[in-house]
Amino acid sequence: MRGNDREATVRRLMEQAPRPVPPEIHTEAVRRGGRMLRRRALARRMLWLLLLTAAVAFTVWALTVRPWVEPPSETTPPLTGW
Repeated sequence: MRGNDREATVRRLMEQAPRPVPPEIHTEAVRRGGRMLRRRALARRMLWLLLLTAAVAFTVWALTVRPWVEPPSETTPPLTGW
């Protein structure tokens, strides 16, 4: 098909009356769409819960280990008895 043929075909399709849709398709689409929305909401809640759990775990770890404090040096003995 050339460009003009395609355009003519598309115009002819657009000018036709839309075909009737069976009513059971609508109810099935609504049911599937509702299920999909519920699954997405559940997945979103689970991701937020995972993020919150990771943040709490990191905070507890950081407060117990305190990685920002420099550990004491173990290479030289302490100077005592001067």
